[in-house]
Amino acid sequence: MNKTLMVWPALTGALAGGLMWLGAARAFADADDKLAAEEKVVTEVPVHVGKITLATMHNYVVGYGTVEPEPAGNNRPAAGAKLTSPTAGVVIETPCAEGQRVKRGDLIFRLDSRGADLAVDVAEKNFARQQQLLASESTSKKALLDAEQQLATARVQQALLRVESPVSGVVVRYNARAGEAVDTTTVLAEIIDLDRLVATVRIPTAEADRLTTNQPVEISSGRGAASVAGATSNAVLGAVIFVSPQVDAVTDTVLVRASIPSALAMRPGQFVAARIVCETRNDRLVVPVESVVTEDGASVISVVEGDKAIQKPVKTGLREGRLVEVEGDGLKEGMTIVTVGAYALPKETKIRVLEK
Repeated sequence: MNKTLMVWPALTGALAGGLMWLGAARAFADADDKLAAEEKVVTEVPVHVGKITLATMHNYVVGYGTVEPEPAGNNRPAAGAKLTSPTAGVVIETPCAEGQRVKRGDLIFRLDSRGADLAVDVAEKNFARQQQLLASESTSKKALLDAEQQLATARVQQALLRVESPVSGVVVRYNARAGEAVDTTTVLAEIIDLDRLVATVRIPTAEADRLTTNQPVEISSGRGAASVAGATSNAVLGAVIFVSPQVDAVTDTVLVRASIPSALAMRPGQFVAARIVCETRNDRLVVPVESVVTEDGASVISVVEGDKAIQKPVKTGLREGRLVEVEGDGLKEGMTIVTVGAYALPKETKIRVLEK
């Protein structure tokens, strides 16, 4: 057989294989070029932005309780009084009504005093007689002193049947009824000076050491009392006037009282929440809370530089409302930061700012 004819098929097969390899290589190269081109496409992340600002931040201790009359102290009587009958008897006069404003010394109710009136009359006559007898040396000084003592006792018994208000205020409860027999155990009237109310709240013992008198207190009622994470529209400003040195062993709390401004329309027994300002930090760098991203205990914010957002590590501090205190290298007031959209951003990425 001709050797030339034998070599030709082999060369033809090798040439075909080479062409196939070159085609495959070109296909792979085209795919790599396409992938590289796709990698060069820059993704723009739509975000909202805000500013780093300066603010005064506060640290709070929170407690819950009720509105009560101010207790006695500082040479002032208590702002409220529950009146009972000083002796058993029958009510014959009820000049007051619930909601009525009274002054200290006003008559609230009076018991039947006919027996006491008679005793006073007899004691007065006996005392006058003893005075006359002593003038004529027909009795002793001891007899006169005894008659005087009997008269004083009778007048005290008579005065007890006339119950007067010990404070100026409003009659918030009135149970006295003419003709009704009463004893010393029933509260017949309650009077409260509504201009002297306090918020009495309970504070966890672990936080009580941070409290002192005269610290500002934000007092909220109604819906504001249910959530005190931030300042509420109905919050009023009072001050701490008393921190109990004693711990309630059952609740592990400390009793704290705060003043309530007299012009406010709070009511005794009303449920309130109190945010006590125990620390104030002036001129602190703050950002909106949504701009801080925390993962595995590390916090970052994304600072806008040109059309890019670059993550910066920060240390967070006090949070108040929708703001949180931050510290970090290079942070300054007025810097633009990513707010909505900060979560899951890469360490550095191109962004597109959305209008609010």
